[in-house]
Amino acid sequence: MAIVGVAVAFAFQARIGAWMFDRGVTQRMSVDNLAALGDGLHVGLCGTGSPMPNLGRAGPCNVIVAGKQMYLVDMGEGAGETLNIMGISPGSADGLFLTHFHSDHIDGIGPAMLFHWTRKSATSPLPIHGPTGVEKIVDGFNAAYLTDNGYRIAHHGTKVVPPSGAGATARPFEMPASKAVVLNRNGLTITAFAVNHDPIKPSVGYRFDYKGRSLCISGDTKKSANLEAVCKGVDILVHEALQPNMVEKLSVAAAKNGQTGAAKIFHDIQDYHTSPEQAAESAKTAGAGMLVLSHLVPPLPNKYFYPAFLGDAKSRFDGEIVVGEDGMMFSLPAGSKEINRSRLM
Repeated sequence: MAIVGVAVAFAFQARIGAWMFDRGVTQRMSVDNLAALGDGLHVGLCGTGSPMPNLGRAGPCNVIVAGKQMYLVDMGEGAGETLNIMGISPGSADGLFLTHFHSDHIDGIGPAMLFHWTRKSATSPLPIHGPTGVEKIVDGFNAAYLTDNGYRIAHHGTKVVPPSGAGATARPFEMPASKAVVLNRNGLTITAFAVNHDPIKPSVGYRFDYKGRSLCISGDTKKSANLEAVCKGVDILVHEALQPNMVEKLSVAAAKNGQTGAAKIFHDIQDYHTSPEQAAESAKTAGAGMLVLSHLVPPLPNKYFYPAFLGDAKSRFDGEIVVGEDGMMFSLPAGSKEINRSRLM
């Protein structure tokens, strides 16, 4: 009887699979998690990883929603795919802000340009904001995708992919000595502030203010007094974090295995990032309501590693500390002091 049952199941497998696929397509195509967000300021984590391989974590990426506006901050490898899985179309982005030009923060620009163009038949390129020098980054991606753009126009036609909407356009701003407002639109104010990621210059973080709610994205940085000052009183501080005790063990292990280059890199990266403990200190100094750690180094395969990663960070900040994971969404409703959390994947 068991053999007969298996044979029957196999015979109907194609029919069942086709039905499941049809149902899944119908459901997936109707997903628009942006539409479900209420008026307020929201930050989603579309990439909490680093250049080190980490299944389940895309390269650095944050999505900011303020009312009907949507902006991305950094676009690491795999971030566009993560956004789609979160039910947020990268094509809805009003612009992309870069904190600096390290490869792991820009690897996903190509797909972001493509989604922006093809998902909504855009007639103008994706605006990419960043400190002076962003022009070279944008020019490079435009050149790399020029041939592909031609293929798509020829295949799909100019109504679906208008030639004027292909690629990206650079929106540079002068590197602020401390801080500078770089966008003010429909009640949303975006302020860039200088951070210390030497020798990587320029390097900035961003503060977002909308209808009485606020949040900061640190970018890559050492512990920063300027960040603490500019991010004073924010509801949420999203801060990068590297645990030096764990990374140094990687360096030692690499050296023992004759990987001298990797050993030096693991050692070197410790001097221009912030530990979880230091990030907690900054959150306390700034008076942030919540600290969300992202751009996590080293890779953390699961929650079992979180206590070791955090060290004694919780003793240095009275508010909630969240180890960020891809798909997390934090919502700050207008006219409220609430911080609501959800998962979009």
